[in-house]
Amino acid sequence: MAKATPGYPDLHEHLEGLKQRGLLLTIDRAVDKDAQLHPLMRWQFVGGIEEHERKAFLFTNVIDGRGRKYAFPVVVGALAGNREIYCLGMRCKADEVQARWDHAIANPIAPRIVAAAVCQEVVIEGEALLGFGQGLDSLPIPISTPGFDSAPTLTATNVITRDPDTGVQNHGTYRAALKASDRLVVRMATRVGGAGGYRHYVKHQQRGDKTMPCAIVLGGPPCVAFVAPQKLPIDVDEIGVAGGLAGAPINIVRARTVDLMVPAEAEIVIEGYLDTESVEPEGPFGESHGHVALEEFNIPMRVTAITHRRHAIVVSYLSQVTPSESSAMKRVAYEPMFLSHLRNTLGIRGVKRVTLHERMTALRRICIITLEKDTPRTEVWRALYGAASFRADCGKICVAVNEDIDADNSDALLWAIAFRMNPASDLQVLPYRSPGHGPEREHEAERADATLLMDATMKEELPPLALPRREYMERAHQLWDELGLPKLRPQSPWFGEPQGDWSPQWEDAARRAVAGDYLDNGRVSEKLQRKGVKPETKFRPEGQD
Repeated sequence: MAKATPGYPDLHEHLEGLKQRGLLLTIDRAVDKDAQLHPLMRWQFVGGIEEHERKAFLFTNVIDGRGRKYAFPVVVGALAGNREIYCLGMRCKADEVQARWDHAIANPIAPRIVAAAVCQEVVIEGEALLGFGQGLDSLPIPISTPGFDSAPTLTATNVITRDPDTGVQNHGTYRAALKASDRLVVRMATRVGGAGGYRHYVKHQQRGDKTMPCAIVLGGPPCVAFVAPQKLPIDVDEIGVAGGLAGAPINIVRARTVDLMVPAEAEIVIEGYLDTESVEPEGPFGESHGHVALEEFNIPMRVTAITHRRHAIVVSYLSQVTPSESSAMKRVAYEPMFLSHLRNTLGIRGVKRVTLHERMTALRRICIITLEKDTPRTEVWRALYGAASFRADCGKICVAVNEDIDADNSDALLWAIAFRMNPASDLQVLPYRSPGHGPEREHEAERADATLLMDATMKEELPPLALPRREYMERAHQLWDELGLPKLRPQSPWFGEPQGDWSPQWEDAARRAVAGDYLDNGRVSEKLQRKGVKPETKFRPEGQD
């Protein structure tokens, strides 16, 4: 067996890195995991705090709704509280994320098996799993959506299963609701094509197996945690891709009670068997599509062991209505993936950026493609078709805009749609789309959807945006601060630029007006008076004396 010296940071080292960069806030006062913990974190996403100001929260004094104190701390936001936190875990800059994923997928590194691991420093089995305060009931698993969720639920998971035919393991991020000290219910996605774990479940059923081995990892090294929600191709061994991200083999160890390999540096591993014969009601639970997922039957898991580090930390994701930690994690990875597909695979060089709208729409529904000015109309539509068809669960509404539109500003986006799109010629509806991830709509006769494509790019030169030029807005900002007025949070667009349909003569006239010399402009226009011309007739100063 190889020596367990990792070539990558574990969660503890990652948190230390966040602390050094001022990205980790430690909360030592008592916080109720059932009623306070996630709502406190939620204010970072709905309280008007800028994305770059968000932090990871480490709760060291966790209690439950009855005041019971837990031995484990809980951390939320540690993997993708914001873009910087995610990139620190990836050990790269934001503009390097796609290249890092591409390289890892193309060049996976096989894991190495170790004989002993810190994730098994403490082993809980048998009778020690049973009863109040034992087993799962000893873990401070937060309630994600207090007032709606029916149980504390594992969210930041690497759920490990194995294909019974090929032996290839799968890591997937699936929620798991606590039901007893030795039982939980796992919700494995049954989307089109099937999540990897669910495909394994079906194979075990077809083979007549009554149970399926499963291991749920909480708090793996960031490079391992990131592969589970990334939605890699079916039958790709995620642990090899994690090695590719790390640039080193991931240490794995055999689980204590199930025939699976688990990350050696994990914080906590829950081992057990999924029931392939029976299902159990699970939910309600606030889902990442933004609605409460109502109660449905899902897969029970009987826990056979819980192993953990001596000083383990429970990791939880903030999900539900976006923006959230889970959507931030996907966005940083998905947007470069879309951009690479359009620019490199389809060869549409005019594409400058792809933005998956995050707030409320959970990235999947609305896709904005930013293109260079004067990109040929054929290329605009190729980009729209390409984005709509790239992933089955993304791109229900695709909008093409130019670079002067801030795709993260919904007001600017609506402005482009309102003034640059002709519904008769710049809009297409494509039928036969999978509904994808979202609330059930039982009133529909068929579970089908459609795709809406909109070309909201400029079709001709337009006058500048009617806001003061940047230099004047910046001077006013300085005056604002000197006056001691409330702190400003500039929202794009906050200044106009001299571009588009804008002549040198108009530029000169504007400069004279600001200098107080508007009377000079009046003398110029007086010489251009005409008779017999209807009011509001357009005038171009080019070529005029």
